Amino acid sequence: MNDEPFEIDEIDNRILSALQQDASLSQRALAERVHLSQNACWRRLQRLTRLGVLQGSRAVIDAARTGLHLTVFVMIRTRHHDDAWAKRFRTRVESIPEITEFHRIGGEWDYMAKLVTVSMSGYDRCYKALIADMDLERVTGVFSMETIFEARPLRLP
Repeated sequence: MNDEPFEIDEIDNRILSALQQDASLSQRALAERVHLSQNACWRRLQRLTRLGVLQGSRAVIDAARTGLHLTVFVMIRTRHHDDAWAKRFRTRVESIPEITEFHRIGGEWDYMAKLVTVSMSGYDRCYKALIADMDLERVTGVFSMETIFEARPLRLP
């Protein structure tokens, strides 16, 4: 991530908001939507990318329609807080493709992972891969009954 100081102005916010709604917009359509010339829009996109504000684009996929019917929020408490252990644990989590989000959190738990898989047996396989030789204090799964919404666009300042 770039540590260059920057300020996001109203035009940048319009660009970011438009891309959050539809990242497939052509550069011409985006420029028209935010009332800029194509060149000016391109320069702003390049700047936002260079600064790390824009980090690629992704398709939003309906998990259930692809056979991924189980979402689990895995809460993790550990006995270890040193950098070497944390790096090893992060590498472990990154090796499990069903984990779609991973957060170090404050409060009663140390980490939270979002895991999306086909079934309870898929979750069990991921759980076993996650805990193997990691010396975790406590791991619990919170199972999603219904997704109300996800991948909600950020409300920009």
